[in-house]
Formats: sequence, structure tokens, C-alpha cells
Amino acid sequence: MTRKKPVEWTKLDNAAKIFPPNTNGKDTKVFRFVSELRDEVDKNILQRALDKTMELFPLYRCILRSGVFWYYFESTELKPEVREEHKLLCSTLYHPNSRNLLFEVTYYRKRINLEMYHALTDGTGALGFLKTLLYYYITDKYLTDFGEKLPKLDYDASFSQKNDDSFLKHYTGNNKSNKIRITKAFRITGRRMIDNRIRVIEGVMPVKGILELSHRYNTTLTIYLTALFFMAIYQEMPARSRRYPVVLSVPVNLRTYFPSVTARNFFGTIHITYKFDKENVTLENIIEEVKASFAKALTEENLREHMNRLSALEHNAFMRVVPLYLKDKVLRFANSINDRGITATLSNVGKITVAEELSPYLRMFNCFFSARRPQIGMCSFQDKLVVSFASPFIGTDIQKNFFRMLSKEGIDITINTNISEV
Repeated sequence: MTRKKPVEWTKLDNAAKIFPPNTNGKDTKVFRFVSELRDEVDKNILQRALDKTMELFPLYRCILRSGVFWYYFESTELKPEVREEHKLLCSTLYHPNSRNLLFEVTYYRKRINLEMYHALTDGTGALGFLKTLLYYYITDKYLTDFGEKLPKLDYDASFSQKNDDSFLKHYTGNNKSNKIRITKAFRITGRRMIDNRIRVIEGVMPVKGILELSHRYNTTLTIYLTALFFMAIYQEMPARSRRYPVVLSVPVNLRTYFPSVTARNFFGTIHITYKFDKENVTLENIIEEVKASFAKALTEENLREHMNRLSALEHNAFMRVVPLYLKDKVLRFANSINDRGITATLSNVGKITVAEELSPYLRMFNCFFSARRPQIGMCSFQDKLVVSFASPFIGTDIQKNFFRMLSKEGIDITINTNISEV
């Protein structure tokens, strides 16, 4: 008789708590990473690679449960199974009344897809998982290419480090932060896609060209593309709406500022704002304001204040004893208020690297997110930068504006989409 492993429970980190009560069909809180390989994907080898990867990420083998006061993760014996892509992008992974894993690995032709429920981890945690999966897949499929020496796996954090709640670790208890004032932002509206599906438009372009263009404007790639997103939105704004600011929500990887290699959530968000109530709107002016906003927001002091604010709910003695159904109402209300102050979201995963020996087998990476508003996800690998728009709306004018401005600057762009009529 085989003895079952004891069930283990893990509390959600502070960033994760907002996701379960605000998950619905229109906003699944799911994001996807895509890796495109040189050759067609072998399902059986991918399954073996996933099995090995799970040995290093046992914390992802869990289901989400609700208790009297908090949500929590419960370990499970469920085994993730590789499937050919079979449903809409970023479909629901968290079902309150079901016992299912909170991530999926699928494939289609040369692409391997990893979809994650955001309560489980953030983009950096998911990318660590995907890179580990690719390591085992490539070294298995092309074993003879490597001879006697396999490349080194570059994500070797211990189990306790991967499972670390870095919000709790870096919480200082200083909750005397400045009050946040939510200003009503310009909202992008439109006719929604059927079945709550999202339209993804992926632009593949040379990194070198975008870097040269950014340097021409005396700025960084991230700031340049952020300013371009502002301009693309401005070109579609009705004149009467220009009294409202355009506000972009930008996730920030806190591991860059505070020591952590956690495979759980450890991110913050900053808001970058521009108000188009000026007579002479130029890209140069937008770039200068965006540059100043990033510099002001991305300081250790501001990011620590953000962390303390997230952690305050868990450390509040009154909120600890408030039943979960009341906490859910509070978090839904807080989320709806916060949404009023956001126009769109921009997330830059940055430069993705793998072991040099693995690079020849990979062509590019991509990322995007479930969307209740237009969102940009971007990342680069070797000489390719991929900028992906995800939107719940049928209209594509903002996306067209963005890519046309780059094209006019001489950038060669290859456009791909999950829905043909663009």
C-alpha cells in the first residue's frame, strides 16, 4: 500500500491576493510566454521535459483553495500534461469550484506555450520555469549534439529560495506612506471580441534598429517605446477627452532592486502619465516627460513604499479576522477604483538569455496577457525584439498607429496575429 504524501498549504503572497476575487471571464488574470524553436515540437519529449521541470518547481503543483479568512495554495498529486493548443489564448485557469492546476504547457508546430495564472507567479518566475523546461527539452531532443558535456542549467535556486515570500521578507512595517490619489484617466473603449477572446498582434523587429532609433532620441528602448505607445493612443483620442490624462500601468520586477530569486510573485507597478492638453504635442516632448516619470518612480524608496502598502493588509489586525467574502468585496472595490486611473498597460520583460549552447535551437520569445484593456508585452532574444499587443476590442487603430510610426522610421517589422482581419 502506497502512502500518500501529506498535504501542504502555502499562503498567497501579497501581490497574489488581488487576483482571485477579481478573476472572471473578461479578465482571467492569465499570461502567456511563447518560445519558438528551430524545429517542430515533439510532444513526448516535451512531456518528459515537463516532468523533470516539475521536480525543480514542486510549488507549482498546487490548486487554489479558499478558507474562512484567506485564499491558500494546497499541494496536489495532479500531474501536468502537455497538450497541443486547444483553446482560446489566456483562457481561464482558476475555477473556484474545481481542483485543477494553475498553469498549462501546450504546443503548436514550432511553438511551446506556457500559460500561468498570475496568483501563482509573475513574469520573472514563469520565465525561470519556461527556461528550465526548454533546457530539458533541448538537451533531450538533441542529446547527441552536446557530446559528453551538457550545458549548465542557469536557474539553480534552492527550493526555499524559490518558495520565498519576498514581500514578507522585505516588509519593514513602515506603513506611513503617502495617500494615493486616483485621478480619472482616459479610457479606451470599443466593441469587444466575441466569447471574451483577445486579439493579439505581434510585431517582430530587429533589436539593433530599435536601439539605434532610441539613441537618436537620446533615450532607452523602454522609454522610447513607451512614448510611442502614448502617441499611438493620442492619435485616436477624441478632442473632448484630452482633458483626461493617459496613464500607463508598468509592472516592475522588484528582484532588480531587492535581493530575491523567488519563483513566486515579486513585482510592483508604477504609473506613467501624460496629459495631452498642450497645443504642440511632439514625440520629443513625450519622451522627456516619460523619462522624468520613470526616474522619479524607479527609486528604492518609492518601490519599498509600494511593497509596504501591499503588505499592510496582511499585517492589519482587523483585516486578519474579517471573513474572506468581505475581503473579496473590499478587493473588488479597490480594483475597480484603481482601474479608473489606468488607460493601458505596458510590460517589458527585457532581454531573455539562455545558455550559449541552447541558443541555436531557439528562434524567439514572446509574451502577452489577458486583457480588459489594450496591453503591450515586449521582450527580446538575440537579434529579435517582439512587441505584442493584446486587446479585448475589435478595433486595431492604436496598434496600427504604433507599428506605422516605427515603419516610417525605417524599422522592418513582421506582423503576426491570431485573428486575420487586421
